[in-house]
Amino acid sequence: MTDETRHAFEHPQARAAATASGLRDRILLQDHIIEVEIGAFRAERGATQRLAFDIVAELAPAPSAGDDVDRILSYDRLTEAVADSLATERLDLLETLAERIAERILAEPQAERVFVRIRKLDRGPGALGVEIMRAGPSTCPPSTAPRPVVALISAKAAADPSPWREALLDGPGPLILCVETEPAVSAVADDAAIQGRIELLALDQAAWRLSAELPEVEVRDNRTEIDWAQRKGAATLWAPARMAVSALDGPKGTGAGDLAFWLADTLDAREIVLVGAARLEQPVATTRPLRRIALPGAAS
Repeated sequence: MTDETRHAFEHPQARAAATASGLRDRILLQDHIIEVEIGAFRAERGATQRLAFDIVAELAPAPSAGDDVDRILSYDRLTEAVADSLATERLDLLETLAERIAERILAEPQAERVFVRIRKLDRGPGALGVEIMRAGPSTCPPSTAPRPVVALISAKAAADPSPWREALLDGPGPLILCVETEPAVSAVADDAAIQGRIELLALDQAAWRLSAELPEVEVRDNRTEIDWAQRKGAATLWAPARMAVSALDGPKGTGAGDLAFWLADTLDAREIVLVGAARLEQPVATTRPLRRIALPGAAS
């Protein structure tokens, strides 16, 4: 058996390795099974069948990610490419579906080449399917998350979420909660950088404290997880220290207001909501809709 014939029946991961022109990192999705309506034959209409997806994405050379999830191509992009391609319309051909998946993956900046294998598991005594290999660039725009609502929760409002939780959590679209801390009586450290880190960590702690009152909302501290939550329409309690410290163009200060408005700009938020008497260390200019939710019996 020639190498060409042997590789034709190999898993996409083996084919990617055999045909690589130089060393490349790869991420893979294997045996991802979804039940969907697809197919050109009359027997395939009005009924669902199982599809198995195997995908290997080769990555462009890049510096080490340093264990930073925001510097890699997330596995979620592979499953999202499958889900998005299936959600567009009913398809007759696996070939069309494979092309659309490949295009979506190659739209990610890190992806250079992709192998996509799709098999129908219920159409015969064996698995029937197609496999394609495509290389970038892609004609698809990069995947973007839905625009969120960013809410700045005052320290008093965070102590008792019952007056506002329903109004915020039941609203449309993804939501990101930024939580204030009580004002510090005095600086803990003379060094400004050290004091800044202390204040950021205090905001992380405030997010975790509020999570005890809002168990349905997860605390997230990186862009990858926040983007994933936005795509799922899930709310996020933001622990800001990690993103604020690592950002090339970070927030101007370490106050909750500075951070909330910076995050709103970073994520192109649809709206900023101030819950309770949120403190703004300095007047903040914004072109985004600004809404206030006052606590009962308190002025905002």
